[in-house]
Amino acid sequence: MRVAVDAVGGDHGPDVIVAGVVAGARRFGVDLLLTGPEAEVRRALSRIDTSGVKIEVRDAPDLIAMDESPAQAVRRKTRSGIAIALEAVKKGEAGGMVSAGNSGAVMASALMQLGRIPGVDRPAIASPLPSMNGYSLVLDLGAVTDPRPQSLVQFAQMGSVYAERVMGVAHPTVGLLSNGEEATKGNALVQEAHALLAVAPGIRFHGNVEGRDIPRGIVDVVVTDGFTGNVALKTAEGAAALVAEVMREELTSSLLTKLAAGLLKPAFRRVKKRIDYSETGGALLLGTNGVVVIAHGRSNVTAMENAVGVAARACQSGVTEAIAAALLVLSTDVA
Repeated sequence: MRVAVDAVGGDHGPDVIVAGVVAGARRFGVDLLLTGPEAEVRRALSRIDTSGVKIEVRDAPDLIAMDESPAQAVRRKTRSGIAIALEAVKKGEAGGMVSAGNSGAVMASALMQLGRIPGVDRPAIASPLPSMNGYSLVLDLGAVTDPRPQSLVQFAQMGSVYAERVMGVAHPTVGLLSNGEEATKGNALVQEAHALLAVAPGIRFHGNVEGRDIPRGIVDVVVTDGFTGNVALKTAEGAAALVAEVMREELTSSLLTKLAAGLLKPAFRRVKKRIDYSETGGALLLGTNGVVVIAHGRSNVTAMENAVGVAARACQSGVTEAIAAALLVLSTDVA
């Protein structure tokens, strides 16, 4: 299996991206296709140990900045690292792609090159967030800020397949993010979506859930619009950083707490690992005809290593094909 990587996307440049994905390729047993300005990518490769990893570099001279208009950039810059990586997926030269670059450009290019799975109106960004029960899959995290109610039903159906095939959850439950548990709570979108989800095939609908229920792990899959989902994601990241910083400050505030911290250091490392966004790696763009992983713009080496793992697991599980098959069956049943 080979994973294509946009090697110049992200805030930290190719050195961090390349070091991370090479470590990921070695860890998860995949080959790499690295796209970007060839000289820059090869310079980054020369600085690290690449033994045991099969790597191809494909020149992609166009650069898409984080602040560029996605639609315009994709049309004008047809030889970007994002475009070349997705082209490899389309041609079957790679099983999936990873990018920490302009997420809007990744989505726009994926829709142009790979297209949507039949039955999907809008794709969704999905990622597991830490919970008391392990992880809760949340979608959408930013792809569609103004979805129709029917789109949230599709998110629930796709998320259920992902939870089963990738996360190993049997018969996952689905919750609709709202400002209250009652079916009458929420804005017009939430209320209309609740009515549709209550009778939708292919899912186990729990009902409304609140923001606090995501870390509590009340349900396995949480669906929401991309605006709300992105706010929830960034809030969770900020809360995790706050907890880690407060723990560090308190545990180094006196000699006694420093001694206690030394004894508890392994436990604190495990806590940090559970709540650190870099351990998740990246979010899968569900609904396109191919495996597309969107990593955080400020991804570090660990995050990029794990993003390769997200792509590898998605390819191995056949989640894209499973979603297509599930939606086909559901559309046939409805008809």
